Amino acid sequence: MLIVMRIKNFNMVRKIVFLLLLSSFTCGAFAQTKQELQQKQQSLLNEIGNLNKTLKEIRNSKSKSLANYNLVKRKIAAREELIQNINKDIRIIDKNIKTSQLEIDHLKKVLDTLKQEYAKNLQFAYKNRNTYNYLSFIFSASTFNDAIKRITYLKSYRQYREQQVAQIENTQQVISDKIASLNNSKNEKSMALQDQGKQLKVLEEDRKEKNEVVNKLKGQEEDLATQVKRRERDRQQIQQAITAAIRREQAEARKRAQAIAKQKAAEKAAADEKKKRDAEIARQNKANEAARDNAKANTNNTPKDNPKPAIEDVAVAPPPAKPKKEREDSPLESTDESKALSINFESSKGRLPWPVDAGQVTVPFGTYTIPGTKLVGRSEGITISLPVGAPVKAVADGSVTSIFDLGGEQAVIVLHGKYLTTYSHLSSTNVNKGQQVRPGTVLGRAATNDDGDGGEILFMVSNERGAPLNPTSWLRPR
Repeated sequence: MLIVMRIKNFNMVRKIVFLLLLSSFTCGAFAQTKQELQQKQQSLLNEIGNLNKTLKEIRNSKSKSLANYNLVKRKIAAREELIQNINKDIRIIDKNIKTSQLEIDHLKKVLDTLKQEYAKNLQFAYKNRNTYNYLSFIFSASTFNDAIKRITYLKSYRQYREQQVAQIENTQQVISDKIASLNNSKNEKSMALQDQGKQLKVLEEDRKEKNEVVNKLKGQEEDLATQVKRRERDRQQIQQAITAAIRREQAEARKRAQAIAKQKAAEKAAADEKKKRDAEIARQNKANEAARDNAKANTNNTPKDNPKPAIEDVAVAPPPAKPKKEREDSPLESTDESKALSINFESSKGRLPWPVDAGQVTVPFGTYTIPGTKLVGRSEGITISLPVGAPVKAVADGSVTSIFDLGGEQAVIVLHGKYLTTYSHLSSTNVNKGQQVRPGTVLGRAATNDDGDGGEILFMVSNERGAPLNPTSWLRPR
């Protein structure tokens, strides 16, 4: 009977250990996912805070600009993402609550079984509580070894009962801890639901503000059309400047290539001339040596033929085969330095620093529409709203290839090998043409936007043909 009880006890211990291990693993995975969600929520809250700060600067403006609309639109998207993140958090908490409840129910069943087994043992011990029965059990043994075994059996039985008590107490403690954890999860869910309700309420206010901005934009279509035309005029002027810079750099690259080729041709001609002189000297030396041999032969008065000295042909080694190029060079990569700049720029795609310390994208790359109107614009870069006079910085190693005026504002073009970055709508510049720059070098300061209620710059990325590239794909996520 005792052996059967021990087997049952061992199985219960295994179940408890398994539940504890499963619980710790689940809690670890939950904590990791929870931490990731909290980090994402904090990131979204920081972005919303920055958006609110920028909106506060332009909210008192008499005109509701496109920048205002795009900021509110981005804030709504960020808040919707935040609400989705909170929903994921709630689902994880619900899953954790359900798992904890199942574990508690199972542990309670294990505890009931342990108590039942312990009660049976107590009943058995009560019925056999007479000391005479224990002595009779020992002295009724047929041999001395059998008596020793019976004494050992009684000691083991006493230890087994003590272990049962310890298991019951441990199981009760585990259940208490699980219940406390379950209550914490329920409180956490309650707080998450409150936060969700708060965010949903603010989301409705943001949507109302968006509708208000759209209604304002409808009444400003004529002014907005003028802004779109001015942006298009600026876009064409910037593109012309980029094209001119590329042509100028290509022309200088061709001059450098021609100079290098001319130098190499002169070096080759000098080498060929030296080679020709060396060959002539060698031929003359051999001719002189042959003449001396003939003179020695004539002293013996023996007529001998006097053949002309043979002139050995100079072997010319074939030119080495050119290695295959893994990467096609650009006309703008006429030097090793410019090629290194291109490779560095390419390898940093998706990790380039932003040209401003703080700011929000208000006009995205590509074609965009103005809500409430029939107006359509096109942007070959991204427009970033930021405080007036904020520093604008280079995003990679390169050289300033052009600085030009843009309707009273300034623009700077930086060459990075075969890539170009353009920083326009600057109130002032801090660099000179031809100057070498590094990431973080201040190029200038942000000018006032169209509505005069904040700063704004246009950042562009172009390739060697002047084709615009989406800057968002080159910059690191914020």
